[in-house]
This record gives sequence, structure tokens and C-alpha cells, in this order.
Amino acid sequence: MNGTIVNVEKVMRAEQATRQWLERVVVGLNLCPFARRELDGGRVRIAVTGETDLEGLLMTFATELARLNNEPSIETTLVVVADAVPDFFEYLDLLDMAQGWLEEQDMEGVYQLASFHPDYQFADSDPDDEANYTNRSPFPIIHILREDSVEQAVASHPDAECIPERNISLAREKGLAYWQALLKDVTTRT
Repeated sequence: MNGTIVNVEKVMRAEQATRQWLERVVVGLNLCPFARRELDGGRVRIAVTGETDLEGLLMTFATELARLNNEPSIETTLVVVADAVPDFFEYLDLLDMAQGWLEEQDMEGVYQLASFHPDYQFADSDPDDEANYTNRSPFPIIHILREDSVEQAVASHPDAECIPERNISLAREKGLAYWQALLKDVTTRT
């Protein structure tokens, strides 16, 4: 583990908070209309890492890609970073490295990445814009999705291109205080 001392309690808390966030936010508010079936079917893997250095984090990412290649029963994996990259821009550097790894391994087009972070901020948005909460999570997450499954899900949805706009509208309708309280609740409830 590259010399990293893993805080087992923090790793367990990160897994529980992520599961709460998936159930209450992603599925509960229908931010991703495709998530419920996979979560209910037990095909979502939550892989929490206690690694704190970039090399260890990338190795965790590579390990999870290999697991997805070898275990078709896993539909999607959330690589949850329990104790590193609290700064959003450092997280974006990690995400870029993960994307680079995907490309180097000729897996772009097989898998795609989605990003979530406690301080997620869309480009050119205000930090307090409620729309950012559509991608805010209790811990930094790199979500690995199977490209074929995404394409099938989008093709089967009657209005998939409207999902982001619907989520932004919902986020702004709920208001900043709602989102702050909800994210705090799923983080501290565990």
C-alpha cells in the first residue's frame, strides 16, 4: 500500500456515507434514472481506498478496472477516496491521470468516467450554485461505467438528453440550504 497507513474507521465511514448518498440522493431524487436497477440488483461496487498518494490512488483505479474486466456481474464501480484529494482541483488532476490511464490501456470506449466530489464545481459556475450539487458527494469519487451499458441505457430512455437539465432545475428548486443539509446528513449519519 505504498506506505500509506489506512484509517479503517474512515474507510468504513466513507463506504457507508457513499451508500447513503447513492440511496438518498442519486436514486432517491432520481438524479440518475439508471442507477436504481443496478443498485437494487447488487451490481454497483463501492471500492473505498485509504491510499493518500497519487501512485497508490492510480493503482487502486487500475485494480478496479481489471476487476470490471474480469467480473461481468459488476456493472459499475465507484472508486471512493477516503482520505486524499480534499481540494477539488487536486482531485481534477487525479481524474485526468485516471483518464490518461484509461487511454493508455486502450480502454477508452470500453469504460467512461464520471466525477463526484464534496466541492464539485462546474466550469464557469459560482461555488454556491445549487447545480453543483448534482455532482457533489460525501467523498471524492471516480465512477467507472461500462460504455456499452451507458449507450444501452441512454437509448432505452425516452428523453435522456433532458436528464442534466432536469437535475439542474431540481437542484435549484430545492435550494442551497436543502443540499447542504442533505450532504451533511449523509456524511454524519454513518
